[in-house]
Amino acid sequence: MIQRRTAVALVASPLLLTGCGGGAEATGHRTPARRPAPAPTPGTSGSGTSTPPAPRGIPGLGPERSAAIPERCEQAVVVTGRGRNSPRCTVVLHRRTATGWQTGAVWPAHNALRGWSPHHMAGDLRSPLGVYTLSDAGGLLPDPGSRLPYHHARGFRSPGTGFEGEPLEGSFDYVVAIDYNREPGTSPLDWTRPLGPERGGGVWLHVDHGGPTHGCVSVAKAHMKDLLRTLDPGRHPVVVMGYADWLGR
Repeated sequence: MIQRRTAVALVASPLLLTGCGGGAEATGHRTPARRPAPAPTPGTSGSGTSTPPAPRGIPGLGPERSAAIPERCEQAVVVTGRGRNSPRCTVVLHRRTATGWQTGAVWPAHNALRGWSPHHMAGDLRSPLGVYTLSDAGGLLPDPGSRLPYHHARGFRSPGTGFEGEPLEGSFDYVVAIDYNREPGTSPLDWTRPLGPERGGGVWLHVDHGGPTHGCVSVAKAHMKDLLRTLDPGRHPVVVMGYADWLGR
């Protein structure tokens, strides 16, 4: 479920103890959100007495998860885990149109080492289930054309190796903060934790390093750039994330 404004984590580095990036040095500069692209014009109904077809829903989402997406949301990133305890998932960006949701390409991705949790806690190595707003972005590299406010800072470094011995360097070249236990409108590096530090934080969409995360969701670098250039604050984007059986409820 989404909380009001707020919603509703990568090893061997001290900055990853409670999430991907919480508590890292937030030095750098921030570019504001770009002017939102015009919203699509609703379609007009045809003549005649036939009943128009119901708008298309998002494949894989059951009535409970679909109902948790706000009416004003026009972009939904759906993260579908293979299982409750699996670190593998897929990511798909869906766009709401006049006739329902349009499904984008399917991208392979990783989530937390131990899978998913309905009550994420710091250090549990599980990604939080839920529907969360997407408000802010950033990265070690310069802004590639993000529509979300972008915070460019040296604090987005990711030294060390992951759970499978893979290097983590470059994982935070581009990130989108997931509004789980954070204050929207701040840098992804901001340490504010409205639910308390014990509930973790620093949960991001970021560049995939080839293995499980502490709680984040990671996709290929090219796909992260696609997300940054597409997610539009004027279309109120959210992420819907969890394993397939849970999403189907």
